[in-house]
Amino acid sequence: MTAAITHDTAAHRFTTTTEGHLSELVYRLEDGKLVIDHTAVPGAIGGRGIAGALVKAALDHARASGLRVVPACSYSAEYIRRHPEYADLVDA
Repeated sequence: MTAAITHDTAAHRFTTTTEGHLSELVYRLEDGKLVIDHTAVPGAIGGRGIAGALVKAALDHARASGLRVVPACSYSAEYIRRHPEYADLVDA
């Protein structure tokens, strides 16, 4: 994945555009926690690691900001399970 990821703090989302297709991770802030609600990548560009890159960007942001993480979407929960280096951020 080489496309740049943009963090839109006002809209609470991370986005990237690949071959004209917008992918996004949507979150909300709640009591010092970054709650990952939704990760979406269009099928036309799926399977390229884009969703993983979006989740990684969100987790890195949470770590740098001192936020706990609630992986409310199934993809983000699975990403954290596969990348235990982020397990310390998880808050149920």
